[in-house]
Amino acid sequence: MRLLTTERFVRDYGEAYRRICEATRLELDPLTLPPGDRRFTPTELEQIAVACFTGNFETDAVFTRRFLGSALHAPNLRWMHLPNAGVDHPVFGQLLARGVRLTNSSGAAAEPIAQTAIGGLLALARGFPRWSAAQRRHEWAPHRADHTPRDLRGQTIVIVGVGAIGNQIGRLAQALGITVVGVRRRPLTDQDYVDEMYQPSALRDLLPRADWLVVTCPLTDETRGLIGADALARLPANAHVINVARGPIVDESALIAALQSGRVAGAYLDVFEQEPLPADSPLWDLPNVIISPHNSAASTGNAARVSELFLRNLEHWGRGDPLENEVRDR
Repeated sequence: MRLLTTERFVRDYGEAYRRICEATRLELDPLTLPPGDRRFTPTELEQIAVACFTGNFETDAVFTRRFLGSALHAPNLRWMHLPNAGVDHPVFGQLLARGVRLTNSSGAAAEPIAQTAIGGLLALARGFPRWSAAQRRHEWAPHRADHTPRDLRGQTIVIVGVGAIGNQIGRLAQALGITVVGVRRRPLTDQDYVDEMYQPSALRDLLPRADWLVVTCPLTDETRGLIGADALARLPANAHVINVARGPIVDESALIAALQSGRVAGAYLDVFEQEPLPADSPLWDLPNVIISPHNSAASTGNAARVSELFLRNLEHWGRGDPLENEVRDR
């Protein structure tokens, strides 16, 4: 049997990997993608039983296509570990349908994403877009009385999808004195940095309270288009929208219209319905929008956290124990 993985994983974690294989009596030699355009032979594909990708699906597009293509054509693949939390890629559904076990790295990038989301929140709250525009014009432009930033303390943030990322956003928001309202199916626990927790069915009634509406839920049939024109219209004046989840959860056309009209005061967006975001999208030129290229998770420590989670799961797998973060369905 072979492990399909990256050269970086073999370089940085090869010794720890070998120790676990020896301790659990796994015969699973690493196999990395062949150089250049060469493809795996049918025999090599048949040998792949486990796959672990430690890169970034969003920034390593060419490598990702080759890696996922190899995994998809490995007839004896039994388990694949993913570097991210989302499982909306079509290949993952095909693997699940084949009976391949999938584990994700939910939580590995939670802190960087939360820090980025709160960074966007602070930039919008304190008026950084306006200052940045003035700087490019070489203009000294203090806030006028009618543009004075509101105190964050006492404002309310509604987080749609309180998983690992949403919980970390809640922790940072509470430190700023913001009331944190969460939306998810599971009830509130003492591990949550949330002041109030509600079922998804309550979202419509919570929107009028949301000074900050933050989207961190997975993309599913149920959440696609969840934040549409009706939801945006229910937000209070001066509300902002932050999306660090998946673009199609928010109706982009409706959001653009709300931002252009001033119905929504501003937005920080890391994800979009079409990626890369087309050059002719109105979002690029809106002064009340901050854009990042699906990059909120970027951090030097991510690969280590993904690899360490995979190694823990490898030991579980070798001993026949339950796997952490196993994806049961999409």
